[in-house]
Amino acid sequence: MTHSPVRTAIFPVAGLGTRFLPATKATPKELLPVLDTPLIQYAINEARDAGIQKMVFVSHSSKAAIERYVMDDGDLRQTLMARGKTELAKQLKETSLHALVDDVVFTFQHEPLGLGHAVLCARDHVLPGAVAVILPDDLILGRSCIGELIDTYQSSDCGYVVGTMPVESKDTEKYGILSVTERIGSLLRANGMIEKPKAAVAPSLDAVIGRYVLDEIIFDALAIQSPGAGNEIQLTDAINSNAKSVGLAGLRFSGKRFDCGNKAGMLQAALHVASEDPEYEEILGKFVFQGRSPIAA
Repeated sequence: MTHSPVRTAIFPVAGLGTRFLPATKATPKELLPVLDTPLIQYAINEARDAGIQKMVFVSHSSKAAIERYVMDDGDLRQTLMARGKTELAKQLKETSLHALVDDVVFTFQHEPLGLGHAVLCARDHVLPGAVAVILPDDLILGRSCIGELIDTYQSSDCGYVVGTMPVESKDTEKYGILSVTERIGSLLRANGMIEKPKAAVAPSLDAVIGRYVLDEIIFDALAIQSPGAGNEIQLTDAINSNAKSVGLAGLRFSGKRFDCGNKAGMLQAALHVASEDPEYEEILGKFVFQGRSPIAA
């Protein structure tokens, strides 16, 4: 079965990032850098690599800095050019989104009513057809993860395709866990998922992470979804409500994932990126990690 193209990506970026306070008092967590590249830039690049045509950012009025970062700043580029920083100006132009060229929308989630509610806030702005949902604090390096999910969606009969990865039993309480009915290579067919179950009742060890490709019927499901855990509209609940009729599958993506919603994950991501860049070889070489404490070599 072939579905219509997935042309829209939704970026839920309204959260307060309390785990990174006090840094996020002034700087949105999506703008925190992994070395010199903010998390939101990785997410944008991933969507671009997947051929996404429209990007919808569901933000909050207190996080205007995200729009300032995402959109092109011609005055800044001109200043850099005047100072002879041509390459840096060129880099900024390439990484930014441009109002006259790119199809970009910023809309707002005024209350913290959950991920499902954030996705629903984008409903009036998406192009017809299925949508991609990308959570920027799930950093996935390697091939475009959302691109892999879109390819799977296009070639399968499932209306919902979610990114999955194996976890240890002690970690099931941190994730939504798929109820797997069939395994075909990296594709996991499922009849639903359970949000953060204890290991004893977890239906599998296949955790759902922040990448989704969802048939547009998800908006109808979200519109009537009652609040769930935390008195929030849960995306998991809406997916579960019609997973059997729409079809649900998980995909074990090929990239390397870092949970940048917490400090340890951000540190791991930064060390990984630095380890692949010769510029940081000398700096990393000065430290030997023993247990949890880095000490000078």
